[in-house]
Amino acid sequence: MESNEESQKHFPAPLLILTAALLLTAVACQLTDLTRGLRPVITPITMPPTMAPHQVITRTNPVDQAVLVYVPEGIFLMGIPILQDQELTQVYLDAFWIYQTPVTYAQFLAFFDATGHITTAEVVGFSEYYCHLNLCFDVDTYWAVDTYWAYGVTGIEHHPVVHISWDDAAAYCAWAGAGLPTEAQWEKAARGTDGRTYPWGDQPVTDQHANYCDQNCAPIFDRDYADMDADDGYTYTSPVGHYPTGVSPYGALDMAGNVWEWVADYYNFNYDRDLPDENPTGPETGNKHPLRGGSWASQTYNLKTNSRISRKPDFTSSQTGFRCAIPADPASAE
Repeated sequence: MESNEESQKHFPAPLLILTAALLLTAVACQLTDLTRGLRPVITPITMPPTMAPHQVITRTNPVDQAVLVYVPEGIFLMGIPILQDQELTQVYLDAFWIYQTPVTYAQFLAFFDATGHITTAEVVGFSEYYCHLNLCFDVDTYWAVDTYWAYGVTGIEHHPVVHISWDDAAAYCAWAGAGLPTEAQWEKAARGTDGRTYPWGDQPVTDQHANYCDQNCAPIFDRDYADMDADDGYTYTSPVGHYPTGVSPYGALDMAGNVWEWVADYYNFNYDRDLPDENPTGPETGNKHPLRGGSWASQTYNLKTNSRISRKPDFTSSQTGFRCAIPADPASAE
């Protein structure tokens, strides 16, 4: 997933071959007996207290029990990525609600039980495990048969669901009576109105703020890629809401790191030139969609609130997840 145009590092060929061999062997051995019927044991989760600088207004979606946070109407400073710099432009958005965290395995399991939805990864027969530069490792896996299960991660039901395509994410949000957030909605929920660099402000990323590529990520990526001074506690994804220090001004969590999140818009490379100043929804057509926020495998520059990459709607990966949003009646937050 981190194989985008910003990466300039090289992966040593011998290490690459060894890593691929070990990965494929582990997956083949440990996923043999996993089937569609395997599911997590659902246990209650207590969300950490938020640390937003003002009152956080929440509601619960009765369909999937997701907590949503309220983002009021008004102007915010949207950052357009230009070669890692930021050009800020004023954008007005109507009020909306957005999921406080990415959708979890437990919530996606409820969606599957209710609809029988077959995900893109199941249809095509593979999903990307990780990507470095232009070399990707595809394995026979999907949301319910994942390497996390094989390696015995406890509490996986509270981790963000992964191996999710744009089409899967859109289908889930429609079932939940919501939709994917627009790119502008996602960014306002992440950064507030003051043009901050990260959801928590302009302070540099630490292992208390987010799940990103730190020393736990080093066995997957080379040490020059990983932040060897940080230990966020997880090699892959972390439970949602695990880093309250990284909370956004509106109380949204995990908007930096953990999983890349799909947004509704089609991708527009020239977004800075074509961005409407009121409720932008992106181009009318396209063949890719943006993903926002970075992931457990990201370097810190991809955790910025303006960072974005793009993929085709059928793309799936161990780094791709999502959250939903709902338009707000102005009186609904009173």
